[in-house]
This record gives sequence, structure tokens and C-alpha cells, in this order.
Amino acid sequence: MSIELIAFTMFASLVVLISTGLPLAFVLGGLAMFFAYFLWGPNSMLLIAVQSWGVMSSYFFVAIPLYVFMANVLERSGIVEDLFNFMQMWFGPLRGGLAIGTIVICTLMAAMTGIVGAAVATMGILALPAMLNRGYDKGLAAGSICAGGTLGILIPPSVITIVYAVTAGVSIGKMFIGGVFPGLLLSGLFISYIGLRCWIQPEMGPAPSKEERAKYTFIDKIIAFRTVILPVLLILGVLGSIYAGIATPTEAAGVGCLGALISAIVYKRFNWQMLKESVFNTAVVTSMILWITIGARCYISVFSAVGGDDLVQNFILGLEINRWLIIIVMMMILLVLGLFLDEIGIILLCVPIFLPIVKTLGFDPIWFGILFLVNAQMNYITPPFGYTLFYLKGVAPEGMTMGDIYRGIFPFVLLQALGLALCMIFPKIIMWLPDLMR
Repeated sequence: MSIELIAFTMFASLVVLISTGLPLAFVLGGLAMFFAYFLWGPNSMLLIAVQSWGVMSSYFFVAIPLYVFMANVLERSGIVEDLFNFMQMWFGPLRGGLAIGTIVICTLMAAMTGIVGAAVATMGILALPAMLNRGYDKGLAAGSICAGGTLGILIPPSVITIVYAVTAGVSIGKMFIGGVFPGLLLSGLFISYIGLRCWIQPEMGPAPSKEERAKYTFIDKIIAFRTVILPVLLILGVLGSIYAGIATPTEAAGVGCLGALISAIVYKRFNWQMLKESVFNTAVVTSMILWITIGARCYISVFSAVGGDDLVQNFILGLEINRWLIIIVMMMILLVLGLFLDEIGIILLCVPIFLPIVKTLGFDPIWFGILFLVNAQMNYITPPFGYTLFYLKGVAPEGMTMGDIYRGIFPFVLLQALGLALCMIFPKIIMWLPDLMR
């Protein structure tokens, strides 16, 4: 069989099996074993074993369960509830203040946990009813929560960033630091849009009455600042130790876990049940990530062994078009793949093929990696299958329809596209902090 036919058959089989709803890890692993056996016989199973062992013995993957455990403990520690009360005091009196405050809390949660589902579900329970009771537009309320929640993909410590860095063979620390300014840029775009929209159309996010504004005194607001001390110390402990070179990302994850446990103790939420649930959820999420990684590594190794990656790379590099157009086409391909695959599967399948092309074109793999993550954020809120849309619908009050959520998220998708374009046009947004680490 020709290389072209084998590569096409492997890709077509992947698309067909994924469309049946089978778990991605089993689809990738099963196809790898089938094609390896079909092409090279029983001895080819050694390739599968070697790739699986390589994933299981990788030191860098140790950071994943640590960051997931930290996120699970923080989710149950009570920090978010206090941050929400702080947000109501300081941002509530403004037009659109609750939505703006929601973005701020999601930004802080992203820097503490890096887990999208936790931010969306928590703010859907806390902030969404408060905004609807105030008379906020349903779409604006839903959109601010969904868009804010996706910041956990980009702002460190992000588990997805670790998967990309390990797959691409680049520094996890530099990937973490490279996501800081783009994450803050997107957060700022969301906040600016909400503020401007509510200034032009006050009915979208009405300000509270004088009686409501008088509910909290200035002294109450100052005292409320104590609720942000632990989150700020935790963020500085994790990101600050990485940036200063004091700790590796894996070591910083240990610091984060300790900080999360201390926070749970301070907030009097630490107990055996909380610890057991956190450990169990950590095992579930970590196992899912590692099984997908093993399956993808095996699939890509077979695809590469038959020459599929060289075929794709030679085809793309053989096109006589501007290198920026190639990057734009890659971003569009990733956006389309996001309709069918989760972001981990996309990274594991596409990075081994795309990255050599990116390097040949003269682009920095760290810069491309952050673009990759911004694109993944768009996948999380792009209808009809964006994960955050269904996370929010699962906890939304009665009367909130998927139509309201779809309508509300559209402006934020455009803002993320704008953020992606700005990061492409001005690479220093991504690279300034990582360059200082060299």
C-alpha cells in the first residue's frame, strides 16, 4: 500500500470511530494496534509497549495530578464564596459590575486552579442567580461566566499547558509564563466589553438602587480585602517560584497543593470526606488524561512510522504561500477539530505534525503553543458543542435556555478571535516574559 493510502485510511478511520461516540483513548489506541499489526505483524506490539511506558515513566506528567488535586481542594475550601462576596461589595454598585466581578473571579480562579469546569460550575451557582435577580440580560450573564471560565486553559497553572509542553518538548515554565499576558489581555477585553455595553445599554446590567449600595460601608469593603490574601499568596507561591527560578513547575505544584490544604484548614473546610473526594476526582481526571495521552502517542508513532507526518509536512511546506497564511490555516484547522475532539486530543494529534512545520517556518514553538491554547479557549465556547455551554446549562436556574447561552456567548467568541489576532500581530504579548527568563 502507498503512504498516501495508509495515511488517508488511518485518518478516515479515526473520524468515523470518533463520530460513533467511542472514548477517544480507546479509538486512538485501538487504531494504533490494528494498523501496527496489519502493517508489521505481531512484533510491532513492542512499539505500542514502548510508547505506553514512555508516557507512564515521564517525570513531567507528575505535575498533572498535583495541579488537579490543588484545584479540587480549592474548589471545596470556601475561597470562591468569599471572593464572590468581595466582588459584590466592590463591583456590585457599577453598571454591569456583577458580570465584571465574575470575570475578575474567573481570572483569579484560573490562576489558582487552571480547571475550566470548576470555574464555570461554581460561578453558575453563585453569580448567575445574583445577576438574574438584579435584572441582568440573560445572554450577558451567561456569556460572562462561560468566557471567564475558559481563562483556566490559558492562565497558569493550566493542565492543558503541561500536556502541550510535554508533547512539544518545550519548557513547561516558559509556557506557563507565556500565558500570563495573553490571559490578562483576554480578561481585559471581556471586562471592557461588558463595561462599554452596559454603559451604552444600562438595561443589560443595571446598577443597584441607593438602598442596596448603602448595604456595605467603606469599612466593610476594606475589611473584605482579607479574603484575597490567601488567593494572592497562593498565586505568587506557584507562579512566582517558577518565574524566579526557585522551583520547577512540578515542584511549584507541590507548593500549590500545600497552599490549598492550608486554605482549606483556615476556612475550616478540611475534613476526611473533602480529602477523599479530592483524591478520587484527581485520580479520575489524571487517569483520563494519561489514557488519552497513551492512545495518542501510540497512534502518532504508527502514523509517523508509515511516513504520514512527512507526507503532511512536505505538502504544506510545498505550498508557495506566505508563512503567515499557513499559521492562519492551522488555526482554522484547530478550530474545526474542536467541534469533534477535546483539546487534549487535538494537542496530542496535531502538535507532532504541526510543530516541525512551525519551526521550519521560523516561528517560536512557545509562541505557537500559546496561540494553540487561545484557539482551544474558543473551542470551549463555540456552539454547538462548546463544553462550557453545557457546564453552565447543567447548573443554570430554570428559565435559562441554550438559546440564551448561545446568544450571549457570540460577542465573547469575537473577543477571543480579536485576542488571538493581537497575539499573532504582536508576538511580544506572549514572548516578553518568557524572554526575560532566558
